[in-house]
Amino acid sequence: MADKLTKKVPTNIITGFLGVGKTTAILNLLKQKPENENWAVLVNEFGEVGVDGAFLSEQGAMVKEVPGGCMCCVAGLPMAIGINALLAQNPDRLLIEPTGLGHPKDIIGKLLSEHYENYIELNATITLVDPRNFSDVRYTENQNFRDQLALADVVVANKADLSSPEDLEAFDNYVQSAEIAKLASGYVEQGQLNPEWLALPRIDRNAQFGHHHSHDDDEMPPFELEPGEKYRRKENKGQGYVSCGWVFEPNTVFPFDSLYGLFANLNAERVKAVMNTDDGMFAFNVVNQMVTVSPISLQGVESRVEVIDKEPLPWDELEGILLSFIAE
Repeated sequence: MADKLTKKVPTNIITGFLGVGKTTAILNLLKQKPENENWAVLVNEFGEVGVDGAFLSEQGAMVKEVPGGCMCCVAGLPMAIGINALLAQNPDRLLIEPTGLGHPKDIIGKLLSEHYENYIELNATITLVDPRNFSDVRYTENQNFRDQLALADVVVANKADLSSPEDLEAFDNYVQSAEIAKLASGYVEQGQLNPEWLALPRIDRNAQFGHHHSHDDDEMPPFELEPGEKYRRKENKGQGYVSCGWVFEPNTVFPFDSLYGLFANLNAERVKAVMNTDDGMFAFNVVNQMVTVSPISLQGVESRVEVIDKEPLPWDELEGILLSFIAE
């Protein structure tokens, strides 16, 4: 599997619910890594098209993507295939980003299994949380949200700058009342995690429930265009959410202003995209109709967009709008 490894690879799980800022946090960690180190990232998305990998590759990380929310299947091949491919490159550190709808308990079990005991040194699991979610029953009554917090060795209040004093008090109350004390906690803005948290050890802790869904095909081939194909769409559902994603061929150019307006007015739980526009290549990140845009230097790659919500949206209509943009 990883014949060149001479020591165990320090590994951390960076988890948290949809839209909490996990990918941004990992990007910030990559910017702070020692220059002489090579880090690897295994990223899992609930949707099928895989958007986050483009963000992370921008920082020079070795990235493998597992689509469709299937990394949390302990018996599934995608996680093992992804980890093995990354370990074969002998990284100095491995970061694992599960889907925001995933359950970290099964991933922890996989990493602690006999198969990886000679290759992986599993350190602290870091869970990000938006403090504003503590006042929303959609989160506080969601078992995955609760278990992500319960399994955290380090729990971090991200988006502290957007939170009220009452939100931060609710976060503090959670930390203080945790059944098993956290190794560390803190407030951060824009995912600015403390790199020293990565070196903290893992504490053995359990959650009430594990895996809640299944997949028809453990091998899940990557979602890519066939030769000559202009675009493709694929949907996914599970754990009370649905997603729809599109991939467009690399030479497709979208009008930036039209895309921004569409994403800002799309009433969905989560929108992520990497798009080739008439102003260059940009990453779009949308949470609660708040759009964040970042230029990226990748060239000649497919445009990808993923939409996640509790209920199916008019996907045909949305697809028609996207196609109308490139027909202008």
